[in-house]
Amino acid sequence: MDLERIWPKLSVVMTPEDLLPAVLEKAGVPHARKHLFLCLGPDCCGPEIGQASWEHLKARVKELDLQVMRTKAGCFRVCSQGPILVVYPDGIWYSKVSPERLERILQEHIVKGKPIQEWVIAHNSLDKNFS
Repeated sequence: MDLERIWPKLSVVMTPEDLLPAVLEKAGVPHARKHLFLCLGPDCCGPEIGQASWEHLKARVKELDLQVMRTKAGCFRVCSQGPILVVYPDGIWYSKVSPERLERILQEHIVKGKPIQEWVIAHNSLDKNFS
């Protein structure tokens, strides 16, 4: 395989330190207003349900051009009524986050700033111990 034809020659060799700003930008770190963590199971829900919610989250964040970061996880140690979604910095925890529920959470909580109280299973913004 001729790598020179596939990858153009770079005039400058990039170090990990040089690449970091671009990686942070691509992940949305500089502009994120919220960070959404989604547990995909497998103990709190079937993996297919968790994956469907994750795919919906990825697509809708992009379509709506939301200033949020998203991270999938394998276990939050809440092995019941998943998928579980945590929204930071709000510290709002939701259960049973199907693609349908996720859509309402995105529209009401993320876009309009109003958590869906009937679906909230916990609230902990984690900031009470910081000075």
